[in-house]
Order: sequence, then structure tokens, then C-alpha cells
Amino acid sequence: MKIASWNVNGIRSTQRNGFSKWLETSDIDILCIQETKAQPSQLTWDILNIGKYEFILNSADKKCYSGTAIYTKIKPQTIYKEIGMRRFDFEGRMVKLDFPKFTLINLYVPNGGRQKENMEYKLEFYTYLFDYLKKLKNINIILAGDFNIAHKEIDLARPKQNVHNTMFTPEERKQIDKLLDQGFIDSFREFNDSGENYSWWAYFREQRKRNIGWRIDYIFVSNNLKHNLKNAYILKDVKGSDHCPVGIEVSI
Repeated sequence: MKIASWNVNGIRSTQRNGFSKWLETSDIDILCIQETKAQPSQLTWDILNIGKYEFILNSADKKCYSGTAIYTKIKPQTIYKEIGMRRFDFEGRMVKLDFPKFTLINLYVPNGGRQKENMEYKLEFYTYLFDYLKKLKNINIILAGDFNIAHKEIDLARPKQNVHNTMFTPEERKQIDKLLDQGFIDSFREFNDSGENYSWWAYFREQRKRNIGWRIDYIFVSNNLKHNLKNAYILKDVKGSDHCPVGIEVSI
């Protein structure tokens, strides 16, 4: 089974750059997307109907903002779109699917703000998330999405210049430590321990072309799925957003 995650930074914009064609010709079984920035009424037929995928959308109350969705070839048993945190749920930042043998959670974690104006909200969400995960009954959990944190110095091109900046502050990085301590595995690092592997590049100054990026998009799996992981990868050449897709191959 192949599961991927991509912050599309506006599904309608990404569609104009060939999103549906790319997905339909891929061999991805489940694709989690973040920052859809669209209400149901704003989505065209070609976005809603791609190949054999079922499309599940959780849009924000605010138009053209946030939002998550999942394309899946495998029918879920149950669908949840609320985690129980009021502001987070209003912003459409989660889709959770339960399957017979695993639970998949697609997350779009708040950025924190360039001036750290939303940092309190971001850290509060992580605390809420850890409690939420502890209560889940399924022991096979896949946690995918844009976590808006570069965990280690290896996960961004310029760590020294960004040590006090949003997405790389010590307090934010501790949240990924806590997630790993809670029994999750960074799937990509199970297969690749080298640098210069990023999933997001700022638009200005040709940072993508120069590979001045950050790895802030992850697929975490619970420890008991470690031996089920077959591969993890970053599709850096897939364009259409300031992020690129990340993915795993897992046998369940």
C-alpha cells in the first residue's frame, strides 16, 4: 500500500498545474492533502472525481483558508473531521479515517506565524494532539501531514540562521521529540539519514531551484508498524505547490 501526503497550497491552483492527471497516473492508494483553501461549492468536477478515488473534504469555515482532504481507493469504515479543539476544528485541519487494520490521521498543523503571533495556539494544539493520540483504541496509527516544524538541523538548509525563527525554535522541535517518545516513527528517517531532503521551499529568490528548503511534511507511523514499512520517500520533482509530496510504502 502506498500512502502519500502533500500540502497543495490551494487545490484549485494545484489543479491548474496538472494535479488530477498526476494523481490518476500515480500508484498512490491514499493521498492526504492539506491547505486545500476551498469550500465544496468551489470545487470543480475534475477535482472531485479522479479515477477510482473517493474524495473526503474538511473545509474551513473561513473561505480560501486552511482545509484538509483525502483521496482514497480504500473505503474507510468511519470518517471523522473533528479532533475536539474548537479553533482547530473550525479551520478544517483534520481528516481521520478508520480502516479495519489501521487508523489514518491527516493533519494541517498551525504554522505559528512569522512574528510568532500564533505560537501559543500551535503549541496548545500539540499538547491536545498528544492527549488525543493516547486515547485512540487502534494500535496501528499512521499520522500524515504538514507539521510545520523542521525537527533536526539536517531537516533544513540553514539551521543556524533559523534557530530562533518559527518552525525551528527549540520549543517547537521538542514537540516532534514528544511525538517520537509517545511511540511514533519518522518514516523517512528509517530509510534516509542524509541532508538536503526537503519538502517545502519559500517562493522567493528561487529557493526551490537552489534547494534552500525545509522538511516540515511527515508521515509518522506507530512503533508496531515499523516492520511493515517498506520504503519512505520525498517526491521533490512534483511541482504545483511550494511543498512537494512525501510518501511511504507499507504492508498492512
